[in-house]
Amino acid sequence: MNLYFLRHASAGVRRPNPVIDAKRPLDRDGKQFCLQLAHVLNGMKLQFDLIVSSPMKRCMQTASLVGTETAYERSVQIEPSLAPGGNLAAFRAMLDSLPPVENVLIVGHNPTLTTFLGATISGAVGGRIAGIRLRKGALARVDTERRPPTLMWLLDPRIVRALYLSSTKSSRRKTSKK
Repeated sequence: MNLYFLRHASAGVRRPNPVIDAKRPLDRDGKQFCLQLAHVLNGMKLQFDLIVSSPMKRCMQTASLVGTETAYERSVQIEPSLAPGGNLAAFRAMLDSLPPVENVLIVGHNPTLTTFLGATISGAVGGRIAGIRLRKGALARVDTERRPPTLMWLLDPRIVRALYLSSTKSSRRKTSKK
């Protein structure tokens, strides 16, 4: 199984009240980035068999936008262990309960998503976990068929934007008519 860890896209400024912060939506840049990411994923011919998201609005929007643009036809599965403050044991239990599919997109928050990613690739059960930086909108692919699970690649948002811009420009060379 391939696990794709996606940190939600830009959602503006964090709110001090956790009830209000849970309802914080993606901002304009975050929505635009989701469409750019989906364009890049389509260019990679990548489709998801299952999308699992934190119950927070910004994660649900990220999952929904990316899923819709990559032709994902099922509903997004809500997973409380992906919410801020989720714990590693609940995350591992969720992974164990997943159906046997090829590609699973997991949408969550920092620092928990980074911890889950690091623990997944390091195989840590109580020891040290790998440290990985996930900016907003970063996507990491982990191959769990290998032992230990292996980080295959990480797309930083800057790379996604560069790939998007290079794929949408005209491929015809500009020549002067003299």
